[in-house]
Amino acid sequence: MTVVLGIETSCDETAAAVVDDAWRTHSSIVESSIDQHRDFGGVVPELAGRAHVATIGPVVRRALEAAGRSVRDPGVDAVAVTSGPGLIGSLLVGLAAAKAYALCWDVPLVAVNHLEGHLFAPLLERPDLAWPVMTLLVSGGHTLLVYQRAPGHHEVIGETIDDAAGEAYDKVARWLGLGYPGGPPIDRLAGEGDPTALALPTSMTGDDLDFSFSGLKSAVVRAGEKRPDLAPADVAAAFQGAAVEQLTRKLRRALDRYEVRGVALAGGVAANSALRAGTTRLAEQLGLEVNLPSLAMCTDNAAMVAAAGLARYQRGQSSALDVGADPNWALASVA
Repeated sequence: MTVVLGIETSCDETAAAVVDDAWRTHSSIVESSIDQHRDFGGVVPELAGRAHVATIGPVVRRALEAAGRSVRDPGVDAVAVTSGPGLIGSLLVGLAAAKAYALCWDVPLVAVNHLEGHLFAPLLERPDLAWPVMTLLVSGGHTLLVYQRAPGHHEVIGETIDDAAGEAYDKVARWLGLGYPGGPPIDRLAGEGDPTALALPTSMTGDDLDFSFSGLKSAVVRAGEKRPDLAPADVAAAFQGAAVEQLTRKLRRALDRYEVRGVALAGGVAANSALRAGTTRLAEQLGLEVNLPSLAMCTDNAAMVAAAGLARYQRGQSSALDVGADPNWALASVA
């Protein structure tokens, strides 16, 4: 049995996990510093980095102990770590820790792209996943359509040309006074509103598979300013309806062009109830298997990083101990 320790520190979560080659998660520990950032309306890089420094050691120890191991006797074959994309200061903390553990334990280091990690999240809960799979990866910083032939073999076929969907959620939530992060409160509030109360333009109507949410965000603010009497719940419902419509429309277009056996969601916005419902309906209409990650697997975690690193380790890939952090590492460049 091959066992990998994963470490994730790309943003505000400090995480460590132990995963084996049957895609079983032996442990997964996540320590978030989100409460330190709420008053600022977004993640403060300096605060996030300091939180990682304080928690990385204890989090790794807890992950190993939860898996029946220890820092002195880890029993792992490799250490996988997120090296990008993400906040440079946060990434460097995780990389430094992973290098130290790999050197101390005399095991290979495997640098992992954070977004590729998200692609492995459904597999950890569905080891019998039917391939190929079309994955809609939606988070605060990224919105991608990814065709996956098999684990670790993917092709980015669509991406956002400006704001990511999660970023638009955060900005609309801030305008509505809902706080940060914006996804959960907008999702809850939208359930109480009328999506037809506010007419919003349909974005990205061409034949391509790319996304755009900057115009939608601006349209919501302009329309809301013209109609100050509009209930916040109606604004939230209209915005969410328009965002999910674009996401599922592009997903449908991709499914018309690629032959797949299943559809998957990944990333933080994969927790959104309207997107989960729309994706499920689409998959059912097309007779495809739908794979929705649990809410714990939607957010950043180290189990997905360990799984991506394990797949690379099995293919004989590892990283030098001088590998650096790349805050702009694009998934499309990952071979």
